Amino acid sequence: MDTRIQFRVDDEIKRLAQQMAESQGRTLSDACRELTEQMAEQQRKALSHDAWLTEQVNLAFEKFDSGKTLFIDHETAKTRIAERKAKIRSRDQ
Repeated sequence: MDTRIQFRVDDEIKRLAQQMAESQGRTLSDACRELTEQMAEQQRKALSHDAWLTEQVNLAFEKFDSGKTLFIDHETAKTRIAERKAKIRSRDQ
């Protein structure tokens, strides 16, 4: 079911926006609809990412609670990352 959205803008803003839309071969309603759809898609992506991030955090806590985590000191982590980066760079050459 489609929903109607109404809002008020200054007459000059409406006139200029209509001119811009017409120059692109579409109506102001089309442009507003497209903007609304783009915003909705951005929100869907944000919600999807939030859900994924929440899942990842929960999995990490489950792993911690089960005792399956392994903690390493900062220097060891830096060394491992440097080694991984060097390995990746050597593949690119």
